[in-house]
Amino acid sequence: MRRVLQAAGAALFAFAVSPAEAKSHTDCQPQAIRDLQRLSPQGHAIYSAMADKKQFLFFLKCDNVQLGLATAVHESVHMLTEERNAYPLIGGGSAKRVPQVARFYAPRETARRFDQGDIYVQTYMRRGAASSADDFAYLLDELNAYSHDLNSATKLMALHKGGGQVDHRAGLAALMSFLMAYADTAQQHKPATWQGLQRPEVKELVQTLWTQADSVLAGSMSIPGLGGEKYVKFLCNPSNSRALGELLGRAPVSARVCGPAGTAASQSSLTR
Repeated sequence: MRRVLQAAGAALFAFAVSPAEAKSHTDCQPQAIRDLQRLSPQGHAIYSAMADKKQFLFFLKCDNVQLGLATAVHESVHMLTEERNAYPLIGGGSAKRVPQVARFYAPRETARRFDQGDIYVQTYMRRGAASSADDFAYLLDELNAYSHDLNSATKLMALHKGGGQVDHRAGLAALMSFLMAYADTAQQHKPATWQGLQRPEVKELVQTLWTQADSVLAGSMSIPGLGGEKYVKFLCNPSNSRALGELLGRAPVSARVCGPAGTAASQSSLTR
């Protein structure tokens, strides 16, 4: 949701400030891109892949460079996915979209399993709010974008300033929870979708994007204050993960997420 707010704010920005003030909000950008290349080469690869660099820089504001860079990476991943009809992967390469998933049941049907007042539920799982509420392909798109987002944010911790911290982990943990609930609902109540999820090309796509997300989430757990506690709790509940585990052929969530390191990060962030 912070991306929706940041984009809206940027759209109004030109009408609200003078040219000198506008420059002060963007004059960090050359150094920020150098920092991205130095600290998060995988995030910089997304910047490099953008044919129109202005689209990336649109989201990079100087009041919070760490957030701005992570947001720019996130949004650029969406753009590249549309351009290439494939999900860019953090380690390089991409995973092709699978057209058949458009026939799967709408992800919003799983929203009832979560707090209806939660901002991630309202943004990604409510009818009319985002394509991810209606189309499983776009739920995977958001999962992938948040994986890139959190991966860059954790690498860019050296750029963080101030006493507070943005809930970088919450977005990825939320989208992982939505996907986990989706698989569980499909297994129990949506036989056509559950059968579709077993198709080799669909299963491989889910395995690829989930493994990437799990690795990024696990890598963030030693950093306190990044949020996502209630969604991590959902992910670590075995009763929620059986269907997805069957699809993956393994336990869905890394021990680093649900083990002592994850618990410590969660407790630290609750006391900040």
